[in-house]
Amino acid sequence: MLRDRITGAKALMRALKAEGVKTIFGYPGGSIMPVYDALYDYTRGEKKCFDHILVRHEQGATHAAEGYARVSGEVGVALVTSGPGVTNTLTGIADAMLDSTPIVVIAGQVPIAALGTDAFQEVDLVGVAQPISKWSYQIRHAEDVAWAVSRAFYIARTGRPGPVVLDFAKNAQTEEIDWVPTQIDFVRSYVPYPKLDAVAVNRAANIINNAKRPLALVGQGVELGNAQEELKAFLEKADIPAGRTMLGLSALPSNHPLNVGMLGMHGNYAVNLKEQECDVLIAIGMRFSDRVTGNLKTYAKQAIVIHLDIDRSEIDKNVKTDVAVVADCKESLPAITALLKTNEHHEWRESFKELDKLEREKVIEPAIHPTQGPLLMGEVVNAVAEATKGDAVLVTDVGQNQLFATRYFKYNHNRSICTSGGLGTMGYGMPAAIGATFGTSRTVCCFMGDGGFQMCIEELGTIMEQKAPVKMILLNNNYLGNVRQWQDMFWMRRKSFTKMLNPCYELIAQGYGIPYQAVTDRNSLAEAVEKMLATDGPFIMECAIKEEDNVLPMTPPGMNVNDMMLEI
Repeated sequence: MLRDRITGAKALMRALKAEGVKTIFGYPGGSIMPVYDALYDYTRGEKKCFDHILVRHEQGATHAAEGYARVSGEVGVALVTSGPGVTNTLTGIADAMLDSTPIVVIAGQVPIAALGTDAFQEVDLVGVAQPISKWSYQIRHAEDVAWAVSRAFYIARTGRPGPVVLDFAKNAQTEEIDWVPTQIDFVRSYVPYPKLDAVAVNRAANIINNAKRPLALVGQGVELGNAQEELKAFLEKADIPAGRTMLGLSALPSNHPLNVGMLGMHGNYAVNLKEQECDVLIAIGMRFSDRVTGNLKTYAKQAIVIHLDIDRSEIDKNVKTDVAVVADCKESLPAITALLKTNEHHEWRESFKELDKLEREKVIEPAIHPTQGPLLMGEVVNAVAEATKGDAVLVTDVGQNQLFATRYFKYNHNRSICTSGGLGTMGYGMPAAIGATFGTSRTVCCFMGDGGFQMCIEELGTIMEQKAPVKMILLNNNYLGNVRQWQDMFWMRRKSFTKMLNPCYELIAQGYGIPYQAVTDRNSLAEAVEKMLATDGPFIMECAIKEEDNVLPMTPPGMNVNDMMLEI
């Protein structure tokens, strides 16, 4: 019998292929060179099974892997070298951990004989990554490759998803072994899908059946669990209005009659105030972030709280729960729905409308349909949203661009939003949008401020090389706008180092060979958006925005959610 003897690096290629990997975002270096040599044969010719996307910075590799994972529902993969190569990925790993994004980061490491000697580009990756990853493991021998990779993907994609880090010693990459395929579908002490508690389901259903003013809070867990249809069936049967977290925005279509807006500090007025009036609060796949709850001491104290989540550690972490249903929401939602009465809460739902009208008059209309003055972020977002008709994928950077974009974009399809929620990572937008273009065939619109754009500007090289069709909307107000807004509101208008001296973005676009259009007044906005969307491949649309454009409504930090301000 012939032995199938291969190196650890080639074993990695086979293991990744077995996991269904199609796209790898990476950057080569000394400690990962044997893997890149093996990758050569797997990215061309008859053996080709991977696309490798050469990013321009390792942080970009992790964010691209995140964007890919968020829109495709698959595990994103980043491949980097040791030392600074992998330490550059730590922000992306932490970002993926906080936002429950399944990625696997594979990094080179010095040979095990050199560990602990302060060898060139040696970093204790397992020690550094352990607190910010779901699992971190060092592959010390080639015989461990198949097992480690299968286990990594199993942990990353199951239960509450998250990042996994593999530290691949160089000797393990070059050692030869007899290839033995391995598939992991069980890890002792790891229970990704808790058993549904029938008693909790019955209690939840009874409470909801007797509710007069129920309110659902929909988080990204619905998207991660692919439970969008189950959510709609649940809401529609019991006639429950639903607010959505920023990461859960596309779990329910924007035009759904039970959608009452976005939760949180800069969310919609009515749903935030109604959290303090509902009698039953049903949290579905969300973690009660401080940006949603405001002051926890006063948050929803009048309500019976039902919390549906796959992760038991989220129960009672921030908000005391009366009934916890710990399970995959794709299982728990239909179980509860089956016990619900067909209900109607017309008067309760109608009570949202007067508050919605007030927000529209004071905030929304002035933001999206101004008649004079400089361009506003809201009207730019609205113009792109109207032109894409809710069918595009929204990617944002972090700051005012993120808050305006998430407020005014439209969503017809699930998995339509990529943004850095928990970590708030500036520089996330452009690389995440690159990854998203490899995970979907839909139009990808990436909104960035001038600050975030410059934090990831090197990834224009990746866009140029890949011809990645990212529609980049640069909202340029010459400020770090979100910090400037807080300085104006809470720091006596002392604008400490938030004014930006910006480069000529047109020349930068020309250098990368990317089509560019400047928009300086609203009369040319619609035409520029049409040109951007009609252009094959990437496009940069730079909009000159009013310098002191503010995001409203706003709940001041540490205040009660019903202290939300409609004006400054």
